[in-house]
Amino acid sequence: MTNSAHQLAGDRAREILEAVRRDGFYQSPSQPMTKVAMRLNIKGILDRDPKDGNRFTFTPKGRKMHGHVPVSADPAQSTMQPPNGRYPHHVLADLFPMLSDGELNELAEDIAARGQENPVWIFQGRIIDGRNREEACHRAGIVPRYCEYQGDDPLGFVLSLNLRRRHLTESQRAMVAAKIVDWERGINQVTSGSANLPTREAARRLSISERAVVSAKRIREHGSENLIRAIDSGKISVSAGAELSYLERQAQEDALRAEKKQILQRAKEIRTERMADKRAVRTSMINLTAERGKLIAGEMPRAAFPVGYADPPWEQEAWSDETGQDKGLLYPSMPLEDIKALCAGVKTPFTPDAIIFLWATSNRIDDGIGVLRDWGFEYVTIWTWDKEDMGMGRWLRDQTEHILIGKRGNFPGLLPGTQPRSLYREKKGAHSRKPVFFAQEIERLFPQMRKLELFQRRESLVTGDVRLNGKWHFWGFEAGERPTCEAAE
Repeated sequence: MTNSAHQLAGDRAREILEAVRRDGFYQSPSQPMTKVAMRLNIKGILDRDPKDGNRFTFTPKGRKMHGHVPVSADPAQSTMQPPNGRYPHHVLADLFPMLSDGELNELAEDIAARGQENPVWIFQGRIIDGRNREEACHRAGIVPRYCEYQGDDPLGFVLSLNLRRRHLTESQRAMVAAKIVDWERGINQVTSGSANLPTREAARRLSISERAVVSAKRIREHGSENLIRAIDSGKISVSAGAELSYLERQAQEDALRAEKKQILQRAKEIRTERMADKRAVRTSMINLTAERGKLIAGEMPRAAFPVGYADPPWEQEAWSDETGQDKGLLYPSMPLEDIKALCAGVKTPFTPDAIIFLWATSNRIDDGIGVLRDWGFEYVTIWTWDKEDMGMGRWLRDQTEHILIGKRGNFPGLLPGTQPRSLYREKKGAHSRKPVFFAQEIERLFPQMRKLELFQRRESLVTGDVRLNGKWHFWGFEAGERPTCEAAE
């Protein structure tokens, strides 16, 4: 191994040790980091979680070598006693739930038989860790052993102790993270939104997504006590709980009395209903915006359509000097830069919130994504037509053509279960003619929105085509004439 490689490995090892020291565990994000952590595991410094091979914690040896915990004195020699019988609980102690009554009795029996192994930690005159041990000691008739925390990161200290001891699900960690956000909001006296630093930092500390923290915060704010307990106990996930929190409190209680499978089904139904309501509202707002757009005969529309469908006349690689156009093309092609400029900036025919379906051949995928971006759209996915019979091709015998899908603004997503498959098979027909299936699917998905099809003429459609329903407009080239825009009315 070279000196630079040794240095990199050392830097990564220090990064891992610092994370375990700070958070109580290390969640590896990549295979190289896992390999470094495994070296520390072989040396006896880190333990590897048997249920999650990317999660590591200190061994007793590693904690002694690298996991320094600031304390006032040796816990075994501590003589701290509460001033009024028992110490009150610090808000940080509430991050993790208390044991059940039966579990507390078992812990009391264990302490009576083997003694109190770990101290109850005190910070600012309150218990920050060890509520269960303190309660068990009193049940066993034993005076608890206390120790004062004197470091400068009480939150990190509590997380370090508890995340080492407990195997929490992602949903349980999300509920802890939501409590952290509430605690820091109380400390800093600021509003804690879904995208601010406290939420993001809490998600990082607990190795979960920010979305999971936002869901947990909603449950804490709108969920019943039984709903919160159901998530803390691992009965249901935080995502399902967030959906149930939209119900009235009594309805939440009724839903929780069902079997787990039925609870999850109810959560799914609520999510679908909410998505449908939000989609209806967004559709109405987008349609109002579209009505304020400009439709002038003979010109490209301006900001008038929320749905676009386009089949650009791409230049092909097989150029004919005799005809002066691409071999096999029955219409004039357009240079790539002209296609990009057609709907760019203020010339866009699409509303600020819109979706576009853009046809591209396999060798034009990169150019197609460039067109989407120049038209103001973000590429999201691809829809493929299998023509069944193979055609020509320089590198491969082409058998497929694709629709690049792009969106911009706050265009509503599709409802679960309504999405078409990503692959559609239909034998190729006349030159350049695309299956009407794709237009039918676009109409099915967005029946209330008006649509613009670029590079298409109404006269080319056959009787019964869904695009003749009055909600589709067309803009395209006619041989010997200037581009026109027309409605299918």
